[in-house]
Amino acid sequence: MGMKPAKQAVFAFGALAFGWLAFEIAFKPFLDKARSAVDKSDPARDPDDDDDSSDHAEKTLPTESDAFVSDENPAAV
Repeated sequence: MGMKPAKQAVFAFGALAFGWLAFEIAFKPFLDKARSAVDKSDPARDPDDDDDSSDHAEKTLPTESDAFVSDENPAAV
């Protein structure tokens, strides 16, 4: 009462295809978000090499125009 090997292969392939489709439909929002994140990522960038504290310090330093404001040297708006 066994199936022929070709019939077993078709049945197994159909079961795998159905399982993959069910997984894609069930987790569509999560998969879309993950795929878009991968598309936006830069493979050459290593997040471990980033030093956020030095970037933040450079952005908060006053510039020459911020350094001195008086009646003789009014701030330009």
